[in-house]
This record gives sequence, structure tokens and C-alpha cells, in this order.
Amino acid sequence: MSLLASEAFSQASLAHAILLSGALLSIGIAGFLSRRNLIVMFLCTELMFQAVIVAMVAFGRWYWDFSGQVFVIFILTVAAAEAALALALVVLLYRRRSTLDAEVWTELRE
Repeated sequence: MSLLASEAFSQASLAHAILLSGALLSIGIAGFLSRRNLIVMFLCTELMFQAVIVAMVAFGRWYWDFSGQVFVIFILTVAAAEAALALALVVLLYRRRSTLDAEVWTELRE
């Protein structure tokens, strides 16, 4: 395979990865803004994290720089901590009012 064909494949791969990342980010933002269920809102936040991860890995591969992949490890760590904290918060909120509707929780005082 020639160098030119290899570059064209890499450019197509980068474009597809960025389009996928943009689609995931758009779905995550739309889901977060349109849904009122707390679990769905947290899942949409995780989807936005994954969109950033796809973009960082794609650019790291494009520039042959591993700093994008290293930073992905930190993003995954933050996402795991956020998911654990969110799950604990959702369980606590559900036990208090037996609903996960975000509209109910706009006023935090009882």
C-alpha cells in the first residue's frame, strides 16, 4: 500500500471518529436537556464523557501522540467516580420521595 493511500485512510478514519464523537455529544446534550429522570440525565452525562474520549483517542492516533490516550485514563477515572457518586445520590433521593423526577428536586429544602 502506498503512503498516499495510507494517508487517505487515516483522514477518513479521523473524520469518521470526529463525526461519531459529535453525534454522541449531540445525543448526550439533547438527552440531558430533554429528560427529567435523574438516571437518564446521568447516563447522558456519561455519553458526553465517551464522546470526548472518542475524539481524544482519534486525535492521539492522528498525531501519533500518546498524551490523548493517557488523558483518557484520567477521564475514565473521573467518569467512574461520578457514576458511583451519582448512583449513591439517586438511591438516596429515591428513598426520600419515591420519585426520580428532576422537577420534584428543584427545591432541596423540605
